[in-house]
Amino acid sequence: MKTRITELFGIEYPIICGGMLWLATPELCAAISNAGGLGNITAANYDTAEDFRAGIHRARELTNKPIGINITLLPSMRFTEETFDEFFKVCAEEKVEAIEVSGKPAVKYLDMLHKAGVKVMHKVGAVRHALNIEKYGYDAVISAGIEEGGHPLSDDVTTMVLLPRIVESVKIPVICTGGIADGRTMAAAMMLGAEGVLMATRFIATKECDVHENVYAEMINRQEHETTLICKSVGLQGRALKNKLTEQILDLEEKGGTIEEMIPLLSGKRAKEAWQTGVTDEAAIMVGQSIGLIKEVMTCEALIQSMVKDAKAEIEKKLAMFN
Repeated sequence: MKTRITELFGIEYPIICGGMLWLATPELCAAISNAGGLGNITAANYDTAEDFRAGIHRARELTNKPIGINITLLPSMRFTEETFDEFFKVCAEEKVEAIEVSGKPAVKYLDMLHKAGVKVMHKVGAVRHALNIEKYGYDAVISAGIEEGGHPLSDDVTTMVLLPRIVESVKIPVICTGGIADGRTMAAAMMLGAEGVLMATRFIATKECDVHENVYAEMINRQEHETTLICKSVGLQGRALKNKLTEQILDLEEKGGTIEEMIPLLSGKRAKEAWQTGVTDEAAIMVGQSIGLIKEVMTCEALIQSMVKDAKAEIEKKLAMFN
């Protein structure tokens, strides 16, 4: 498969792993990149720039293919602006192939990154933001529908509408995220104008992802209606798996609770413990509606190969209907 995204990042298939706190490790990153996609290391996995640099070096030991980095510029209890400055500086010094940015635009870093040969994409949930990303000089934009896990924009526009609107509005390559988990959804995204797809939830259910077996069971058994939007009332909307914690947060919101009251419930430490112990009721498990499409745990290579094969078959089947 050849698109502007495969050419931009030097990858075989236009399949990209999105940011996943604690889970997007050097090992998972390398497995995805070795399979022909673009793996991801989430910078927020690390407390210091030097630990982050060591993570990049570890990935380089495991693959000679391009790798990506996620840096999320949202309000943080752990990081200062100076920490983010250091993360971007490390990316430039290590000449990583790509960075996925979400949250606040990373405009002040673009010149440094481009001089180092780093390509930069930004995740957005609205046409107006995509137009700004193009104007700022980013290399690609990610269209993020409300179906996505994590922090979708509160405009609440679905992939089916948002993606073609962004594609028709910008000239830079567009990547689709939100509801992507298999060859069928990849084919749909490509037909709507995307030149690549980005997934996170689906990569949790891979053998190289370091999670407890109970988490695999959750990924397979939960359905598309079993996620919910939390923290909308405090301007930090997130999509998470329905569980006791999200019920608690939604109840707090209904009573007019403040962000300060919710922060302890949203702690990343809770999620980290849940991934390792398999006890998911007491953590915000940020997954998308695509969880309903997950049927089995596969290797990253098997997943990517099946997606490419199935996407091609779906497109050919639909084209044949018009012959």
